[in-house]
Amino acid sequence: MNQTNPLGKLLGRFDTYYDVHREGVAPPFDAEAEFHSHDEQFFLVRSATISEAESHEYVYFSRQDTLDAATLRTLDETAWSRGLSRVRPHKDHRNSDVTLIILADTLTEDAAALIPRLRHYKSYRFSLQGWSQYRLIAVEQSSGRMVCNRQGRDLKKLVSNI
Repeated sequence: MNQTNPLGKLLGRFDTYYDVHREGVAPPFDAEAEFHSHDEQFFLVRSATISEAESHEYVYFSRQDTLDAATLRTLDETAWSRGLSRVRPHKDHRNSDVTLIILADTLTEDAAALIPRLRHYKSYRFSLQGWSQYRLIAVEQSSGRMVCNRQGRDLKKLVSNI
């Protein structure tokens, strides 16, 4: 994909910190991105580890002509289930977040009303082994309108001007 189309521009913004996969992505998604971070703190020597934490994020991108409620539900369920299938909770696991970004030419009103209500959250062993949250944003390219769920608000700045 080149940088002139909106999806190409958006993926270009993710290339710096994420592993972006444009080819071989299973439908219904057009691209995927992964981010992995491992942080550890130790005292004087590496063998005296105080704490470790792992964070992961799985981002799914979808390009739609018209986004209606039925398509939105399918994309939502598929992104959440695929993201959770990659989670491996353990004592150093902090979080594994799932993000869905939808670029649509037109966004129906029923889909726009449904987006803020799509929320998912899962804790592992009462959050002792981390948690997973879900972020969602849909961009209507014909008008520039952006609709997101509560966790997806911070994505607005990222997807603006595409």
